[in-house]
Amino acid sequence: MQPLIAPSMLASDFANLQKEIEMVNESSADWFHIDVMDGVFVPNISFGMPVIAAMKRHAKKIMDVHLMIVDPDRYIKDFRKAGADILTVHYEACNHLHRTVQAIKSEGMQAGVSLNPHTPVSVLEDIIEDLDLVLIMSVNPGFGGQSFITNTYKKLTDLRQLIEKTGSAALIEVDGGVNSENAEQLVASGANVLVAGSFVFKSADPMKTIHNLKNLRY
Repeated sequence: MQPLIAPSMLASDFANLQKEIEMVNESSADWFHIDVMDGVFVPNISFGMPVIAAMKRHAKKIMDVHLMIVDPDRYIKDFRKAGADILTVHYEACNHLHRTVQAIKSEGMQAGVSLNPHTPVSVLEDIIEDLDLVLIMSVNPGFGGQSFITNTYKKLTDLRQLIEKTGSAALIEVDGGVNSENAEQLVASGANVLVAGSFVFKSADPMKTIHNLKNLRY
């Protein structure tokens, strides 16, 4: 089964962002993946609400927004207003995760939860049925271009088992070091959505790279 492909805009050329958005629009990609970093939860700073709102004016596909920030509850309404269709928060950043997930859904967005590489999928047992998406980080969050952590395959398998056991409809997304060499095994392990940043935007032909990633022998 073909996975959904979500190019990570963190790896795009910020000086030509509209052009990069139009490329993704015209490609066989399914979503835009947008990382929001605050310099506190992760040691980097990226897009804020005004940039996402500007992107939304040109984007013709789902805006998949991943919050790597502390206290995400403060900004749920703002990200909806900026144009997020899916809003993913980190398990490690939420004191009251169920309340955060319900607040995201009440704004009409799909709700996702992301796990850092050291966090086991078992922490989601009591909330998995409420989630639309689980994002497994296959690198430590904060910077693009990192090496893939191979334990990710086991985490995907464990998560797939949990989803099937509970009857959850959550999609499994994986982000970090995704490329044509590991994509097939990621999907075989349970991934539904592949986030690819540097692999797409640093390639000689990003549109062709997206097409090839979408059409591997899954």
